[in-house]
This record gives sequence, C-alpha cells and structure tokens, in this order.
Amino acid sequence: MHKFFVSKDNIVNNTAYISGEDVKHIYKVLRLEAGDKISINNCEGEEFLAEIESVNKEQVQARIIEKLLLNNESKLDIYLFQGFPKASKMDLIVQKATELGVKKIIPVFTERVVVKNKQGESKKVDRWRRISKEACKQCKRSVIPEIECPLEFDDMLKILPDMDLILVPYENEENLGIKKLSSYIDRDKIKKIAIIIGSEGGFSEEEITCLKDLGANIVTLGPRILR
Repeated sequence: MHKFFVSKDNIVNNTAYISGEDVKHIYKVLRLEAGDKISINNCEGEEFLAEIESVNKEQVQARIIEKLLLNNESKLDIYLFQGFPKASKMDLIVQKATELGVKKIIPVFTERVVVKNKQGESKKVDRWRRISKEACKQCKRSVIPEIECPLEFDDMLKILPDMDLILVPYENEENLGIKKLSSYIDRDKIKKIAIIIGSEGGFSEEEITCLKDLGANIVTLGPRILR
C-alpha cells in the first residue's frame, strides 16, 4: 500500500487533503484514483488507512477509515552527527541513515572538512529533508527524521552532554571495538545515542581529545578504512 505524509493541519474531520509534489506522483506516476486505498501518516507518528475520494491536479482528498496500530520506529533515539562530506555524498548519507532508523541528522563542520562555501551548504537542508521524507515512504518508517542546519564542531560539543552514549569511530583506535564496548555498558540506561562520523579527512587529534574529555567512546570498526 502506498504511503503519504500529511501534516496534521491538513487532516480535518477524518478527511486528509494531500497537496504538493505528492499529488502529481499519485495521479501521474502511481495512477491512483477514487476508491483506491492508501496509508496516511500525520507527521507525528500516527498511521491511518484511507480511501481516495477525489483526485485532481491540485489536490487529492482521502477519507480516513481507521487508525492503524503501526510503529516502525527504533526504541533508541539515534542522533547522527555527520562531518560534512564532499560533493553530493550527504544525499546518500541522509537516505541510508533514514532507512536505518536514525532520529536526527546533524551535519557538522569539523576541522578537516573541505567546504568552499559554508552558507551555500546550509541551503541544502530543504533538499535533504525531501530525500529523508521519500526514504521514509520507501522503508515504511512512522516518523520522518529531523534534519538540522549544519553546526560548527564546538557547537556540537555543547549538545553531547545530553546524550546517554557517545560513539566515535576513529581510524587510529585499535583496542576498543563495538562488541567489547557493548559488554560493559548498561543497556537499560541508554536511550539517546550520539554517533559522530568524520569527513573524508577524519578527525584531528585535538577534536578526538575534546570528545574524550566529554566521555565519548572512541571505537574502532576494524582494520580497514570505511569509505
């Protein structure tokens, strides 16, 4: 069944009003019409079975039949702090992180990030949000991840104390792996997890020191460097 995210404000008296790019997709690509069943998400995690009542080029109207007891979200709140990659690689990162269940994605300008125009990169947030929304439809997630505007490394450090667990994969770490770490952490006390990934150039030693001072777990992902 095809799924669509509709703002709670556009659901009135058990009728959902779909607008924007989804309308063209419904009538021109999917060729759905009155009587077809679809799934509606109110952008707050609630899912509904609905039946299309009318379709035109401006709007699709659907009648909500029943609420669905469906929640495909992780029990953990995973926050991905991603060092800015080159070119359009962030598009793929956003797509896959969404599919894997990440709750929030925050791009970060680390020391070795190669970006000519930081302000220009910040303008890409709307595109990443669209990519995340489409990925949610494909993988049947119940909540669209938040995509925040890029942060400087020092601003990220101010957020991390709120996390229950901080993971930083680092190519120069040799002794502590994920398996070893999981053997001595108290999983019952962990809800919010920060995963911090460097850019192509990795983290500087100074950045790793700052993260260690905050209690971050610097871990190895094995002997090979992952692209």
